[in-house]
Parts: sequence; structure tokens; C-alpha cells
Amino acid sequence: MIPKQQETSTSDLMLPNAEGYFGPYGGQAIPPHLKSIMDEIYHAYLAIRETPAYQQELQELYQHYVGRPSPIYFARRLSAACGGAKIYFKREDLNHTGAHKINHALGEALLAKHMGKTKVIAETGAGQHGVAMATACALVGLPCEIHMGAIDIAKEHPNVTKMKILGARLISVDRGTQTLKDAVDSAFDEYMQDPEQFFYAIGSVVGPHPFPMMVRDFQMIIGREAREQFPAMTGKLPDYVAACVGGGSNAMGIFSGFLDDHQVQLIGVEPLGRGVAKGEHAATLTYGQPGTMHGFHSYMLQDAEGEPEPVYSIASGLDYPSVGPHHSYLKDLGRAQYVAMDDQACLDAFMQLSRLEGIIPALESAHAVAWAMQKAAELDEQQTILVNLSGRGDKDADFVAEQLQL
Repeated sequence: MIPKQQETSTSDLMLPNAEGYFGPYGGQAIPPHLKSIMDEIYHAYLAIRETPAYQQELQELYQHYVGRPSPIYFARRLSAACGGAKIYFKREDLNHTGAHKINHALGEALLAKHMGKTKVIAETGAGQHGVAMATACALVGLPCEIHMGAIDIAKEHPNVTKMKILGARLISVDRGTQTLKDAVDSAFDEYMQDPEQFFYAIGSVVGPHPFPMMVRDFQMIIGREAREQFPAMTGKLPDYVAACVGGGSNAMGIFSGFLDDHQVQLIGVEPLGRGVAKGEHAATLTYGQPGTMHGFHSYMLQDAEGEPEPVYSIASGLDYPSVGPHHSYLKDLGRAQYVAMDDQACLDAFMQLSRLEGIIPALESAHAVAWAMQKAAELDEQQTILVNLSGRGDKDADFVAEQLQL
């Protein structure tokens, strides 16, 4: 464990170092031949991201294609219903494709094009990363292959349809738990068939270096915008910034804007699922221990042999047994706190936000909404909570209606 530090500069917090470590987490736990491929991606990324052509193309796409900047919205009726603090949302759900995932999908697809890759491979859980990558690949003209667990395919049918319409080849993963972890395994197996020609577009701040850094860098636009927008709107910084955490890309995106503001409390909200029993949740930072999987070292839910445990969440995008190494580092430092909300709280928040504000959130995002609703009641009306509303719930509407027998 890293000793808790009360004050740490952004330059320290915004690692990784040259070997891809955030403190003791991250790195490249991969075979030597794959390390050379990862290092090639790393050096290509460092070179390409600084070119005016790449920067201009990406910024124009963010503005004119994605619709950035995404606004901040004061949830007046939800705040009144909860009592106490005022709740605000960073509206990533309004992005093209309906989630924050498009931010890094465009960056990765452009990088793959600039590197001359012949196919982009990706995994997806809830389908938002899959839709975003299929969209980005259609835009840049690269073939796209999406690996998705069979259970998630059945659960997230609207996103499955979108991926097919966009021209992606969808691979149903029937092994293991047939969810996100197995989709990652399947996508990685396909990537290893020809890593020199294929590009594996990882969907969160996980995986071997440089992916936790790259995805974080693309998602930092959320935090940069929010850090300017919130004081302009309210006259001060938020007291709390909250976001759901599975792999952790949307949370890392918004946290990055406030890391130096130590008066702002950063809250990552994990899925408690059906309870604390093994296999019934995916609250990695709450109940896990440091371990290694999928080429990186971080907190993970593991058995006595160090193998990943089965995990579960009502939100397909959160049921992953590890977490981004940057989050593990922030947890050990004490700069961010991580809590867990269960399925029922998630569903309640989903319905409350829908019926009080006319905003249907993704089930993933609803975990953070649930925490904010609970916390607001404990605070006074002068305090504020900013929630990253990372995605919209079109994909979840039929599933929730079935669950609640609407």
C-alpha cells in the first residue's frame, strides 16, 4: 500500500511513468513479443497525438460530430425530492452514440488509421463501447470486429442492432460467464492472431500500458470542460464529483479535471449487485486485492489461486473483475473514495431520474445517481454534487421495464 498523502501535485497524480505504472499498478504483464507491439503503439501515440493534423481532426470531430462540449445540468426536481445538497449532471449521455465512450473511440480509431492497421478489434459489455467503436470505424473507413458476451447480447439488443447497422462484425462469446470478462478474453485471442496488422481498441482505462494512459487522455476532455463549466455556472467548485466505476474510464475522465482541487471529494461508485457474497457483485476496489489479469496489475476480485472470480452487476458495462490502475493508485493515496450501490438502489435511481427530470440514464450511470441521491440527503442546501451522467438508458429501457413489470 502507498502511504496516504494529503497533498499531491497533479504532475504526480497524472502518471504513468515510462514503464506504465501508476505507483505499483499498471505496467505490461505480457509476453516479450507482445510487449514490442504495445511499445510500438505507445511511441506511435506519443508521436501522432502531437501532430497538428491529428489534433485538429480530433477536435473538429468532438465539436461537430460528437457535439462537445456536453452541458452541465442542475437537476432541480431530483434535488428537491432528495432534500439537502444540489445535484448536477455532466451530460455525457447527450454525446453522439449516447455515452462518453465516443471520446476515446474516435481517438483510437484515428490512431489505428494513422498507424496503417487493417482491422480494429474491440470488446463490449453494455454495448456502448461497441457502438462507439463501430461508429468511429465507419467514419474512418476501417473494418471493425466487436466481441460481446452472449448474455449481454440478449440483454442489450438495441445496441446489438446498432452495431450491425453500422457495419461491425459481431462475435457472440459463449464461453465462461458469457459477459464482459469473457468478451475481453475472446477479443484478445483474436488480436493475437495478427497483432502487427490488427488494432485492439480497449474500451476502458485497463489493459497493458499504454491503454490506461491513452483512454484516460482521451476522456480527460470531460474533466477539462466540467472544471470550467461548473464554476461559471455556480460560482464555485463542486463539493463532490461522482461517477460509476467498472473499468473506470468515465470516472477517470471527470476526476482528472479536479485532481489538484483537494477540497473537491472524488467518489467512484461500484456495483454491489445482489450483495457482498462472492460472484454476486463487481465492487473491485471495495472488496478486491491487488492482482494481475489482462496484462496489468491492479485491484481485482480473485480466488485463492489469484484467478479472476465470477462477477455480476445489473449493469453489463460494470461487471468486470478488475479496475483501471489509476483508480487503484488514487484509492491507496486517499485522493478518491470508492463506494458500492446495489441493483435495487440502481433501479430506484433509474426510475427517479426518469420521472422527475425526464432523463433516462444508463444503468451504469444510475449507480452514481443512486449514491448522489443518498448523499444529498445528508448534506445541506449550500453543498453541491456533480455526477458524470456517462450514458443514456435507451439500451436498458426494455430490460428495466421487464424487471419492474412496467
